[in-house]
Amino acid sequence: MVRRVVVTGMGVISPLGHTVEDTWANIKAGVCGIAPITRFDPGEANVRIAAEVKNWDPTKYMAAKEARKRDLNQQFSVAAAQQALAHSGLVIDDSNRVRTGVVIGSSVGGVGSYYNEAKTLYETNDWRKITPFGIPMFIVNGGSNLVSMEIGAMGRSSTPISACATGADCIGHAFDLIRYGKLDQALAGGSESPIVPIGIAAFDRLGACSRMNDNPAGASRPFSKDRQGLVFAEGSGVLVLEELESAKARGATILAEMVGYGATSDAFHITAPHPEGIGAGLAIQAALDDAGLKPDAIDYINAHGTATELNDSMETKAVKRVFGDHAYKVAISSTKSMTGHGMGATAAIESTFVILAMRDQIAPPTINLNEPDPELDLDYVPNVARPMRIRTAMSNSFGFGGHNVSLIFKQFEN
Repeated sequence: MVRRVVVTGMGVISPLGHTVEDTWANIKAGVCGIAPITRFDPGEANVRIAAEVKNWDPTKYMAAKEARKRDLNQQFSVAAAQQALAHSGLVIDDSNRVRTGVVIGSSVGGVGSYYNEAKTLYETNDWRKITPFGIPMFIVNGGSNLVSMEIGAMGRSSTPISACATGADCIGHAFDLIRYGKLDQALAGGSESPIVPIGIAAFDRLGACSRMNDNPAGASRPFSKDRQGLVFAEGSGVLVLEELESAKARGATILAEMVGYGATSDAFHITAPHPEGIGAGLAIQAALDDAGLKPDAIDYINAHGTATELNDSMETKAVKRVFGDHAYKVAISSTKSMTGHGMGATAAIESTFVILAMRDQIAPPTINLNEPDPELDLDYVPNVARPMRIRTAMSNSFGFGGHNVSLIFKQFEN
């Protein structure tokens, strides 16, 4: 028997706020979180902007001694998980801990800590200068492990890694574990803090980054004719997923029902998506099939929408291939125009936006869409949020290596 899975809690740390509601208020208002980099001195680098989490104080979520032992992305994941668990009202104790899992991922793990420690070793050539907490700070599964230990969850703890689709795959994996009876509840999502020189420089060498340093708020321009590329970001998003009957039994407030998960591989190129969006379209169709829905059931799509030349074109083609005439009727937006691209975290944060869009009956905008690309002719909700009826919504996420993930949520009905 396949069980129904619902969302009962959400947590977000983002460049637009340290809570779900603060972030969402800024998203609806079209506020951009991109600004000059403060994490390090970029000097005269080609890219000097990013969407950083601002005014971050980890001691609101953990002891200062613990914060010093954790990479920034691990701090974000623990904070978002604490928020999500508190929001859900779920109590983890001996009655349910072995049926509670944690599936929180990151595409690059503690890359900031790794970069800093490697720099120290290079400059000093003294192994004793390296922190003894280095390995726990570097590992990609650190966030999932720390959350499991903090809340006492003894069910499956795992970290699927699929580049920029990581957060979506983590949510999809948790969804499968619950609906097929392996778990009863799980905390799922993604976290990332990739704003380090090596990461940004490497992406820039691929020609994937926006260099609009003099106009940070206008630098991320998904689906626009004058788009230049993505902008690095950081943060974390975590959902609490529960089996429906268990959630109802404890009187939980149900935020949405998760109904579809599709994942495919392009089998095409290590960094470029298939230009026709073949794999992306297959993931979208797989999610629809999984949910038992026709394309015209989808009211809103939160697009991957990275503002790169290749992604925005192929994603538009993928939506057209699967949705047919309905592609021109569905509202589509890229919130990365405001949050930037947080790699493995962004898909999880965007899942909260999909749920909130259904709650508030409003499609968030794609800001900076002032010069439409004539080849990208769908409804990308340009510049201003749009009140509209949203009953069922989709979130698309695609990653290097050809990872494609589509998730579907709908308003909960008994």
